[in-house]
Amino acid sequence: MIEQTIGEVGPPPRVRDPARKDRILTAAADLVARKGFHAVSMSDIGQAAGITGSGIYRHFDGKSAVLVALFDRAIDNLLRDEHRIVETVDDLPQALDRLIEGQVDFVVSDRELAQVYHNEINNLPDEDSRRLRRKQRMYLEEWVHLLDELRADLSDADARALVHAAIGAIQSTLFHNTGLPEDRLRQLLAAAARAVLAV
Repeated sequence: MIEQTIGEVGPPPRVRDPARKDRILTAAADLVARKGFHAVSMSDIGQAAGITGSGIYRHFDGKSAVLVALFDRAIDNLLRDEHRIVETVDDLPQALDRLIEGQVDFVVSDRELAQVYHNEINNLPDEDSRRLRRKQRMYLEEWVHLLDELRADLSDADARALVHAAIGAIQSTLFHNTGLPEDRLRQLLAAAARAVLAV
């Protein structure tokens, strides 16, 4: 029997394939949007992603962890885009327009994920739910701050209510097939949000 010499390297550790993780998240968003969180199994997600259900556990501890990863990705992308806008756009009306466009893009381009986020955030473990809601509040605060700057006639509570109403207007078509071309839908949703904010 030949002993392994000191310093000899064994087989390289397995590297998790990020493309596979993305396929899992995409499949989960599609399935949960269509069927609901409780009706979808890990096996269903694995099959849709082209891997075994047990293979998902190399990336996620369970179905709730898949949902948490989806939501973290969504809100982190929104926060990152918001931060970039606030840091680079000096014109306040233009900055608010860019925030509106970002929210419209999320609703139109990532419709399935936006539907799942809207419907399923209450199915998360309490700690994850609280953490994600803190991120949501951080995202909304920048909208409120900009609106406060642009409309001196509003109280902070007024601005906060209008921001929620504007985002609600953008998300109003999540569960309704408008039949409109995407460009036209984007225009209408952005115009609706601007009208609510009256800036």
